[in-house]
Amino acid sequence: MSLVRAAFSAALFLFCMATAGLAQDVTLTSRDGDVEISGNLLGFDGEFYRVDTVYGELTVDGSGVLCDGPGCPNLENYVARVTLSGAPVIGRVLMPALIEAFAIRNDYGLERVNENGKSFTYALTDGETERLIGEFTFRLNNTDEGFADLLANEADMVMALREARRNEVSHARKAGLGDLDARGRSRVLALDALVPVVAPSNPVQAITVPDLARVLAGEIDNWRDLGGPDAPIAVHLRDARSGLGQATEDRLLAPLRKPLIERALRHEDTPALIKAVADDPFALGVTSHSETGNTWELALKGDCGFALRATRRAVKTEDYPLTAPLFLYTPARRFPKLVREFLSYMRDPSAQLVIRRAGFVDQSPEEVEINAQGDRFANAIARAGREVGLEELQRMVKTLAPLRRLTTTFRFEAGSARLDAQSRSNVRQLARAMEVGLYDARRLVFVGFSDGEGPAAANRDIAMRRAKTVRDAVTSAAETANLARIKLEVEAFGEAMPMACDDSAWGRQVNRRVEVWVR
Repeated sequence: MSLVRAAFSAALFLFCMATAGLAQDVTLTSRDGDVEISGNLLGFDGEFYRVDTVYGELTVDGSGVLCDGPGCPNLENYVARVTLSGAPVIGRVLMPALIEAFAIRNDYGLERVNENGKSFTYALTDGETERLIGEFTFRLNNTDEGFADLLANEADMVMALREARRNEVSHARKAGLGDLDARGRSRVLALDALVPVVAPSNPVQAITVPDLARVLAGEIDNWRDLGGPDAPIAVHLRDARSGLGQATEDRLLAPLRKPLIERALRHEDTPALIKAVADDPFALGVTSHSETGNTWELALKGDCGFALRATRRAVKTEDYPLTAPLFLYTPARRFPKLVREFLSYMRDPSAQLVIRRAGFVDQSPEEVEINAQGDRFANAIARAGREVGLEELQRMVKTLAPLRRLTTTFRFEAGSARLDAQSRSNVRQLARAMEVGLYDARRLVFVGFSDGEGPAAANRDIAMRRAKTVRDAVTSAAETANLARIKLEVEAFGEAMPMACDDSAWGRQVNRRVEVWVR
């Protein structure tokens, strides 16, 4: 903990030093000469000045003032500049693909300038005048460094493989960057998943989530215990400062309250991890689904017979238990118009297609016919709780048969009534779809499900309350939607359709969900 405090103290010191070095004296005078503001220029977005004055930080509309001083920008040839820092898995492929599509859509010229192996800049030019209008600079390091760069005023956005830590949120608030936990300060760009991988020659094909956690903790150290050969398991993970490495420990080891095995091999980048696992028949690594290389991805199984792979649909619905959202964090400041247009574009349906083609899972809702869900209903019959009778199963099938399931699913944080990060993003996605009329004259049914712990009747009641909570959250977010045009309903079937085994906390978490069905 002392190391963390020291790191953030250093980051705040760098922030102050950077601000002092970049700030320049300016005087802003209203066009009638009656009002004058002096201070240090903190930034200019092409429309508004940010000035540090004796009254604090002020944002001033540039159209109403004249600027005088060494820090005044060139208004005629203004260039929008933004720096993004953080996870390479986001910055290496996903963001460049989105920027290139954004440039094509708006007829901008685009040129990439590589500064070094971990930094590059995209220069955007006006399609007619060929004048430079924007620069997007990327720093590929890790999630920790991304937040440190934001605090030090060396980056404007953070590409993260995890949610902001409490200390990061606190330091950002103290640094005047706003509340990173607040609505609108983060967005889920795309979805990925944590996957266990082995060499292609390894005979093991699947592993339970509890066993995977015990391998990382050193409680299982021989492949024999997993149905493989009598050989020691070599554990490979990303380094402790990477978002991928931290997400792995958060999702798998934190529930056990166990530390990572000391002899685990840590890697500074994912390609090195992939190569090490692929070359060692007795290695086991954890990586992202988007970066598996020549390794073999293990399915996640349960003792009750379920087995799940990180397919696109399983990740999108969060039925796969180790789904991992990719985040973009933005501070509470006004960005240049070009940057705002890019951020808005990333929510466009065409951008979701780009995300999918880049190898990640997009968030566009898909409708799945009941005929394409035979395995789910077969599992419902085979694995439903002891108290779920044929009558309840028939009621579920009769209710859902005329409908299609949306891939938009909602889940709650463990032991909390708060929706998890992906579900909070799903609330905004579904609310926007309702606002633009996508579901006008249609029927939306929020269907609650539970795990099998406890009495079936109580589980059904809990599932109904969760369904109502999600419905209320979506309708509250859909501020401009005409809800009179949409038929909204809630239903609950409790433990009647499990998605995973109830023999672990991970399985029970997957089963506690609210699905959306549409007609």
